[in-house]
Amino acid sequence: MAKRTILVVEDDRSIRDGIVDALQFADYNVISAADGHDGMRMAVRGGYDLLLLDLVLPGPGGLEILAEVRTSRPTIPVIILTARGDESDRVKGLKLGADDYVVKPFSVKELMARIEAVMRRSPERPLDMEKIAFEGGVADMARREIRFNNGKQSELSDREIELMRYLAGNRGRAIAREEILRRVWRLDPDKIETRTIDMHIARLREKLGDDPDDPRIIQTVRGKGYMFAPLKGQA
Repeated sequence: MAKRTILVVEDDRSIRDGIVDALQFADYNVISAADGHDGMRMAVRGGYDLLLLDLVLPGPGGLEILAEVRTSRPTIPVIILTARGDESDRVKGLKLGADDYVVKPFSVKELMARIEAVMRRSPERPLDMEKIAFEGGVADMARREIRFNNGKQSELSDREIELMRYLAGNRGRAIAREEILRRVWRLDPDKIETRTIDMHIARLREKLGDDPDDPRIIQTVRGKGYMFAPLKGQA
């Protein structure tokens, strides 16, 4: 499994450096920001698996960044870092969708335990999938290709990789178009036509060799959305 990446947004250099060192020692990739401006830009851009977010920052504050992240990346796990007396801000953070909080000063052991617990229950986990089996072949995310048992191959685009990872990571569950827009496209479904999902599904089915009239791999669940079919022998 690929290393997970954690974004640390913390203006106190000694605290930030300590967190970065501890995370790297624990075999995480780490990116960091020292103020709210860089933190906002990096948090919205993505490319990480968990956000450690200080609430009091120069420029945009942690709560403002959290609100933007919940709009653009609604399932990304967020742990807020807060001073001992800031109970009201902790409550606001949790109401905005933070997954957990750690009170300063904290131990490395406590921080790691919180990160591991949040990671385990994060719906973003399917994005780590590197190979996805389906009836008739396998999709290799690292090689960006679909390989069929008969030797044929087809290439995958970045968007098709993200879409397939999300569908296969929720194999056996019908997923609404609106959920796909939010969690794969990271767009507000109220502001864009969900028909774009249908077009991408059609192209992905074609590359998978799925019959458009009777799809067996990416199935249409009437009134609900799309479902990546379980493999034979799996419920």
